Amino acid sequence: MKYELISHELCPFVQRAAIALSEKGVAFTRTNVDLENKPDWFLAISPLGKVPLLKVTDDAGQTHVLFESAVICEYLEETLPNPLHPADALQRAQHRAWMEFGSAVLGDNWTYSTSKDAEKAGKAATALKVKFARLEDALGEGPFFGGATFALVDAVFGPVFRYFDLYDRVGAPDLLAATPKVARWRKALLARPSVKGAVAADYADKVLANWKKQASHLLDRARAA
Repeated sequence: MKYELISHELCPFVQRAAIALSEKGVAFTRTNVDLENKPDWFLAISPLGKVPLLKVTDDAGQTHVLFESAVICEYLEETLPNPLHPADALQRAQHRAWMEFGSAVLGDNWTYSTSKDAEKAGKAATALKVKFARLEDALGEGPFFGGATFALVDAVFGPVFRYFDLYDRVGAPDLLAATPKVARWRKALLARPSVKGAVAADYADKVLANWKKQASHLLDRARAA
């Protein structure tokens, strides 16, 4: 089997799939597309016009395309060794529910980091704090979501917490100050090789450039500090 991840260099949902592939220990190639100028070949194979896509070429040479990060991650879990979901069905369902919760956190992250409007961003910051309080109650002793073992739910939250290095860089308020277990989880995830390797070396600079393009209030705050 051959795997090609169709990607955008800043997309956190792509990072989920890249982390899962790395944790599974399989080789894959990565092809970035410009989502502001989507090529025809990409539109032809992406029903929603979004990334990630995973092109899977089987032993017969036939290529199949999967879309949506959750579907891609579950396919990898079902077909490759090194399981990332708990063996227990109830725990597995709980992890899947928290993965969906992670998508909501990403939405708040996006609003908070790119909004021009300080009031709108403040509401997103409050929403993030509320969600992190929920996560604080759900976490155990760590270092990962379910304990000592890295799981697929951790692959979802790695891209969430990658934003926080950038928040620190621009002097944003500490949104994890009231949730120490979440803060420890953040550090454990960002130290994981698969999470580190899910983005290119210039990722942070490109995110900051995108925030500048979006006229993010965070950069105004940094200039005023």
